Amino acid sequence: MSKNRKMTAREINTYCVARVAQALSPRETELIRRYALSLLSNKRLPPLKRTWIDCVAISAETEIPAIRLEFAKPQLQPLFDSILRTVQLSSALSRTRGKAGGGASAKPTDEKPSGAKKKRCYPKKPIVELPVALWEEWVDPPTFSEALLLHIQRHGDSLRHLSIAVSNEDAVLDAHNLRKWCSGACSPQSVQSFDILRRIERRYRLPKGYLASKLPHQGRANRGHEVEDVGGAEMRRLAWHLPDDFNSRSAKEREEILAWVKRVIINGSTDFRRFQAAALKQRYAIRFKALASSGRVERASDVAPEYADDTEVELLGGRLAAPEPLEREMGALLRFKTSTLTALGQQRNGVWNKETAAQKVEHLGLMFGALCAPANGAVRGLGVDRGKLTLALLVFPAVWDWYLQWREGRRGFFTQWEVDMLSVGMALVREETGWLRQTPGITNNLKPIPGLLSAAEIASARSNWNAACDAMFKHGRHRSKEIQRVTRVHRDPFEPVMPILEAPSPVSEYRKITEEILRLMPDERLYPRPAAEAVRSFLMLRFGLHLGLRQRNLRELLVCPRHKLPSSERYLEDVRRGELRWSHKENGWEVFIPSIAFKNATSSFFGAKPFRLVLPDLGGLYQKIDDYLDHHRPLLLGRADDPGTFFVKTAKRSSVAAEYDQTTFYEAWRLTIQRYGIYNPYTKRGAVPGLLPHGPHNVRDVLATHILKKTGSYEQASYAIQDTPDVVAKHYGRFLPQDKAAIAAQILNREWEAA
Repeated sequence: MSKNRKMTAREINTYCVARVAQALSPRETELIRRYALSLLSNKRLPPLKRTWIDCVAISAETEIPAIRLEFAKPQLQPLFDSILRTVQLSSALSRTRGKAGGGASAKPTDEKPSGAKKKRCYPKKPIVELPVALWEEWVDPPTFSEALLLHIQRHGDSLRHLSIAVSNEDAVLDAHNLRKWCSGACSPQSVQSFDILRRIERRYRLPKGYLASKLPHQGRANRGHEVEDVGGAEMRRLAWHLPDDFNSRSAKEREEILAWVKRVIINGSTDFRRFQAAALKQRYAIRFKALASSGRVERASDVAPEYADDTEVELLGGRLAAPEPLEREMGALLRFKTSTLTALGQQRNGVWNKETAAQKVEHLGLMFGALCAPANGAVRGLGVDRGKLTLALLVFPAVWDWYLQWREGRRGFFTQWEVDMLSVGMALVREETGWLRQTPGITNNLKPIPGLLSAAEIASARSNWNAACDAMFKHGRHRSKEIQRVTRVHRDPFEPVMPILEAPSPVSEYRKITEEILRLMPDERLYPRPAAEAVRSFLMLRFGLHLGLRQRNLRELLVCPRHKLPSSERYLEDVRRGELRWSHKENGWEVFIPSIAFKNATSSFFGAKPFRLVLPDLGGLYQKIDDYLDHHRPLLLGRADDPGTFFVKTAKRSSVAAEYDQTTFYEAWRLTIQRYGIYNPYTKRGAVPGLLPHGPHNVRDVLATHILKKTGSYEQASYAIQDTPDVVAKHYGRFLPQDKAAIAAQILNREWEAA
């Protein structure tokens, strides 16, 4: 609206339709329109308080609640400013014409101009701690902004009056911010803002947490927690799990909360996790280029979910690069074990896939790292010069004995890991198929190592390589039997999910986590990316519960939209992946995975047939899948290349790969459990008390144990995780005597009930 000309009635009508209607209801907009037109036609000045419109005075004339006018102030102020200028301009022109005509029509010089502002005095409304509501019965609004605005109106407060009433020295509520809260433009995010919300609840006698429970982003981590000696990255991890009133609690309570969050949620308080934390401080492994090119990420956050219970973790992130001769030997071994066809004249027994190859490279890197680590350092290695390292050392029993004793001294006992490592050494020297046995030229790289390997032993091995391999195979078999008798389990795989497994219905207990995700899911319209990440977390857990897949099969699952033809079975066999596709025959989402894509492809469960399962449309699963594929997944991808997998990372830059690897998928699952799974008594968020952080592999324990508790059948439990009854009994099912007795009692009790 121009400041240099008069406002017209037509412009008032247009402005009310275009701007005022955005903040007020149609009825209120019409009342404002009529009021503005009456001011213009009668050349009346709008009521003002200093330079702002007086909402109380306008409310008295229009019968619109003052709080509604306060809410619409940004839209109303320009309208009444234009009317003010128009009326003042008209008055000035009238005075000019009167003076020009002279005579009695001219006003005395001591009379104030008719258009001058008159100071209006309004009595200040006193601050009452607990104002009386204007009406008692009200309908609970669904959103935070509507609820806040309703209760401000119920108690006859204006936005400015409320901001003054609830502000104090610790936290001040600005009327401008309060207007944004009421309009839905923003919501409280800081600890101080939540303190003000609690004061508003007390002022209006609302239940504790009433307003906070209606916020559009329930799971957001608040800002402003006062924690000493904590960096920014650690503070971001902690903030999610700290209560809103953390700053107002006593020093003892704050210390107790921080200790609990770090011990239970961040670290996971198991013996194995504590061992990991100490071990990771000592990086000593030899780093192979083959490890970097295998797709494994050199981080220790994904430790042992797919392998043996006691897989070592110190090797990840090793600092020393392998010497060039050892690197060439490792490359030759990998070509031998991973190529489609063996080289002419060589034989082998079994083939390593990418994951197995990466695991073996890591384990051998750990062994060579221990050999060359300084003897007087924290690792207490042997101090062998790196130039003397060669795979030919694996043929000598003395090398193995030193390494086995070193591991026992470091951990305190033997585990199944040492037995598995010996089996690798035995396979390398096995008759006819061992790679070392078929590579006698590798002895040229051997050099004496004081206290471990003499020149005479090297000469003896060179003169009769087959005899040296036979001696190592015999020694390895003997040591393996000795160690098996005294092995202990360092990591209880069931410990993180024990509260789930002990429940009468483990699947129902684990499903509570997915329900917690939905409960805390942010408003998609206001927070699209956090909402997309929440849907992804929901689908991760739901797919895990329905499919029982290993982590690799789940994260590598491809997706085919409804309107496209699914991939052929031959293609899926070539890439060794499964696919989520729409089945028109079953009218549902189907997961199809060729048997060759599974770790246990030769298991009797498959019988060389593919895995096929139609997901049930329960608990809104299909709607969430459709929403995820329609707009959540594209939002997560951003400008990154589409890897074709169902689950994708949040790619904030186009250069970031959107496909999950073993580490990042484990981290995503673990983060979901930390935020939604573990019940936090201080924030009242989380689904399951006593739960600990874990990865996707534990879902297989949940499924197997659930079926065992319901049926007592190891065979049926094996169907849920695509394995055999023996594997379930050894690794997955926690079927205790009381569980078995309970099933038998149910059958026997029926007879008593019938009698």
